[in-house]
Amino acid sequence: MNVSDWTRCYGAKTVYIKLVTMGSDGRAEKETILYAIIDKKILFFLKKCCKLTSNHDGVLTRSCPPGCSRDIVVVSRTVSEFLFRTKGKSMTKRDVIRMVLTGQRPPYVPWSLSFTQEAAKKLKEHYGTDDIENLLGNHHIRFGNIVGFFDDLGNDRFRDHFGVVWNRETDKDIGMPEDVILKEPSLKGYEFPDPLAPKLFADINEKIAVFPDRFRIFRIGFSLYERAWTLRGMENLLRDFIDHPDFVHELLERIADYNIAQVREACRYDIDAVYFGDDWGQQKGLIMGPRFWKKFIFPQLKRMYAAVREEGGKFQFIHCCGQVDSLFDDLISIGLSCFNPFQPEVMDVWSLLPKYRGRLTFHGGLSTQRTLPYGTVEEVRDETRRLIELGRDGGYIFSPAHAVEGDVPLENMLVMIDEIQQQAVAA
Repeated sequence: MNVSDWTRCYGAKTVYIKLVTMGSDGRAEKETILYAIIDKKILFFLKKCCKLTSNHDGVLTRSCPPGCSRDIVVVSRTVSEFLFRTKGKSMTKRDVIRMVLTGQRPPYVPWSLSFTQEAAKKLKEHYGTDDIENLLGNHHIRFGNIVGFFDDLGNDRFRDHFGVVWNRETDKDIGMPEDVILKEPSLKGYEFPDPLAPKLFADINEKIAVFPDRFRIFRIGFSLYERAWTLRGMENLLRDFIDHPDFVHELLERIADYNIAQVREACRYDIDAVYFGDDWGQQKGLIMGPRFWKKFIFPQLKRMYAAVREEGGKFQFIHCCGQVDSLFDDLISIGLSCFNPFQPEVMDVWSLLPKYRGRLTFHGGLSTQRTLPYGTVEEVRDETRRLIELGRDGGYIFSPAHAVEGDVPLENMLVMIDEIQQQAVAA
């Protein structure tokens, strides 16, 4: 896509940027003229973040300090889309994430941030645009859906593709199931949805075209235990672990079969990883306990992870809330690459990351139960900087421990975003 194509598609303006690399003697050694397609709001942010200045001709100039060994070249229409050039080689965000996942030391700490509807609304109002994804500069591009696909029934009710109706009167992002689909410990009469339904894969090629430099993740939400309890009811399912173990095995196996079919189809696309979402933990320990987790959950995880490996050796991510660090060794043994959300409220992030570096990557770490909602701007800045330092040697993707909630002050969100972007600019 050339400059005129960008301008026509996005209604943006063309800006000419001159990057000047200074030598140790203070003289300019190299000048690079390039195009950036950006709108006025992003142009203002670009000047502030990258310390760009414009001369009377409107040309933006960024002078690197003496001895600077790396140029940061802005090549797209947003401040966040950087192409890092080191020793003549181009490095994309996709490359940086791969470095982290394979135990290498990255040039900076990558990040991928997410926000609930209420928190995202604050950012959209602040930036004056609905397109905050470009402003954030996330390193991941995500396909599928971490909570599933829904039909809007009206009155804050939504039906997922498994037939469960969710009430979103309070929780606008996920909600709570209103009724139990499997009223008895039996699958008789229940028909699973089509794992190859086109809507599950419809956005993959489109998003890759928009964000070709990002690490590509296909997500399957509510991927095992959570799907089981949403169909059967949590209390019913926990009793079934004891009273109807054969039914539990059958239910989880059928859910895993559904996921595996979806994995195989997703891996036909140019993706990098499969991301399973399944919460097993609480503030202290596992909901079902380690014995039942190993008996019921673990065998199906092995099947699902094996399917990912068989389809081209993709990386494997999991999102699992709660105190589940006792499971890390088991998960690594079946091929887990990256764990999220890495909650500091329930696990010691400062010791776990060094302990598992090179074996497991962590994504998360910034407190969403304490620091972000209740801390000062300086406390958020300090914790963000400490996590960046912790992750400099690799094995870490910065993020809040969960999607940022609406009770987080805007100022705390902004300082977090600023700190993580500035460390990349300064790399």
